[in-house]
Amino acid sequence: MRLEELATTPKPAVTSSLLTRRQILKAGLAVTGLGFVTGCRNQSGKSVHRIAVPLQGMTAEFMQLWVRGAQAHPAIKNGLATFTVFDGRMDALTQANQFDTIITRRYDAIIFIPVDVQAGVGPATQAKAAGIPVIGSNTLLADRSLYVSYIGSESVISGEYVAHGVIDRLGGKGNVVVLEGLIGQSAQVERRQGINKVLAQSPNIKVLETKSANWSRAEAQSLMENWLTSHGNTINGVISHNDEMALGAIEAMKARGIDFATHPVGGIDGLTDALEAVKRGEMSTTLQDANAQAQGSIDLALKVLIGPSYKPMSDIWNQYPGQLSWDDGKKTEYLVPWTPVTGENVDRLLAIRRAG
Repeated sequence: MRLEELATTPKPAVTSSLLTRRQILKAGLAVTGLGFVTGCRNQSGKSVHRIAVPLQGMTAEFMQLWVRGAQAHPAIKNGLATFTVFDGRMDALTQANQFDTIITRRYDAIIFIPVDVQAGVGPATQAKAAGIPVIGSNTLLADRSLYVSYIGSESVISGEYVAHGVIDRLGGKGNVVVLEGLIGQSAQVERRQGINKVLAQSPNIKVLETKSANWSRAEAQSLMENWLTSHGNTINGVISHNDEMALGAIEAMKARGIDFATHPVGGIDGLTDALEAVKRGEMSTTLQDANAQAQGSIDLALKVLIGPSYKPMSDIWNQYPGQLSWDDGKKTEYLVPWTPVTGENVDRLLAIRRAG
């Protein structure tokens, strides 16, 4: 593997129970304030396709899973392409500045995971005007015409899943609180739509509180502590836009001795700690396949760069028969299915996660 540092600015903290700094370095990633490059040397001497990946922020486990999936793509491992990750640090202005660098350095393609559905439109427009194709992954832009193609999972559906997971266990009646993601991000917008759709069909469910905890476990724990102080035992369930916030709420509830068998908590994404919490009976969740989104986006970028002769190198196109197919790379949108996590499949999902 080759390492190439792109900047000398201080290195951001990248921590996770799944992907530690030591593991990152072992995988061959030189992390900098600007970005890191991963990929093998092309032994044939042929030109390597350079793909820039401005993503939301590397502190989130889901984004680390995404990067790990991209690392494992055959085209990255054999040197046909490299990808350079730019850590957006959950800040739209940071991403905009990174696009200036990407355009100046003339990357061949961009895989964009925007922080904000609206704020990302300007940078993507600049890239398109510069002749750099933009592939979307995971989160969306307001203007989808800026993408050559997009691969992700439909967040409205996940919102419906998490709402049903909590409301059904409550028997369709009770009081709930809702933890929202970063306001303005497409996942927050669409998951809210899905949740509100189910709430509108549940007249005996009352929403006591709705507030953003910015996808953060720590912020959600603090917020839930405040809500428990304000509402006490009247809170019957928690609907969360992601697993991190659900896990934060669980910590606050544990401190109060609340029984999760009667007070359901629901999250989204299928993070490692959430899968373990499902095993303990503390929450429900739905898995979002970061690996499929990452590897699929690289195949789509290479299709644009190489042309009609390119055939997908990832095996993800065979993992969801009848639900996700390559279709010669010509579609503008590819939707990776969600996987509801159950007592029957959680051990298998954990084994896959740990195998990496």
